[in-house]
Amino acid sequence: MTANPPHVTEFDPDSDAAQPEGFLQALMGRIEAEMRELQFPGFSADDALNLGLLLVELGKERNLPIAIDITRGEQVLFHVALPGATPDNGYWVRAKQRTPARYEVPSLLVGLRGRVRGGRIEDNAWFDQSRYAAHGGAFPVYVTGVGAVATVTVSGLPQVADHDLVVEAMRGVLGIDGAAGKG
Repeated sequence: MTANPPHVTEFDPDSDAAQPEGFLQALMGRIEAEMRELQFPGFSADDALNLGLLLVELGKERNLPIAIDITRGEQVLFHVALPGATPDNGYWVRAKQRTPARYEVPSLLVGLRGRVRGGRIEDNAWFDQSRYAAHGGAFPVYVTGVGAVATVTVSGLPQVADHDLVVEAMRGVLGIDGAAGKG
């Protein structure tokens, strides 16, 4: 079961099949809009706990086999593995989390930008796949007027579903319409 219904008109980074022109750009545009939308007024340890608990609630309601992590710098503020998550999800959480911590954009967007000219960021020798993962599921926590201050990461679903679950929970904590929970 995925976090949200599959997007039938969206680029699928997990597919090797040819995809309609414009789908990649459309997904990148959606993520860039989410970056502008998901701005916190501040981000405390309590905010991290509320966000983490909302992700746990969504994961348990939907029986999702996910690992959840919220990290600020080197400090882990929240971390849990729900039933069905594997030790591999812990590896993916760390690798995905490092990507927005370095680039200050969602990990999915880093991976998508690498595909604009038909390749993948992983094809570049300078991209260290032992430390970073350009796969969806890690989103920076942006504080208005400050920038990225932390990272929220989910691992265990297809990468767009991981990304969408993080966005849904962030909207919930921020009280944005259409969100799963209330701030």
